[in-house]
Amino acid sequence: MTAAPERHSCVAVETIAAYRQTHYHVEGELSATLIIGQRSEALARIHRTYDVTCSAYLTPCNPFSEILTDQANADRTHACGETLLREGHRYLTGVGQHPSSPWPGEASFLVLGLDLAGARRLGQRYEQNAIVWTGKDLMPTLILLR
Repeated sequence: MTAAPERHSCVAVETIAAYRQTHYHVEGELSATLIIGQRSEALARIHRTYDVTCSAYLTPCNPFSEILTDQANADRTHACGETLLREGHRYLTGVGQHPSSPWPGEASFLVLGLDLAGARRLGQRYEQNAIVWTGKDLMPTLILLR
């Protein structure tokens, strides 16, 4: 599994770099912080607890990196959570936040057991440039969608 080659993406190089530096936080009792390219023992614990071998971290906020109002992002987050439940997905909530950028943190979901194809579809449904996907290697990987 590899990310789409960056040279073929329409996403700005600076935006891709920001995604790679972002900390993808998972909230709750089994909290974790996912960092692109760094194996995560906390994520391993989550995968064991929920008996899954993969997961996808995604946000419905700020489609195609265009900042929306707080209310619009809240509405998209609520709708995404409802869709995930309706489709039978298990998830944990979180916030993706760059450690030094003024870009606002984005409400996010760690969708448990979601394969790469399903993760791509969900990211595209919510008009995202990229998602973070993790397989059996427990290595969060940036997956470009455009």
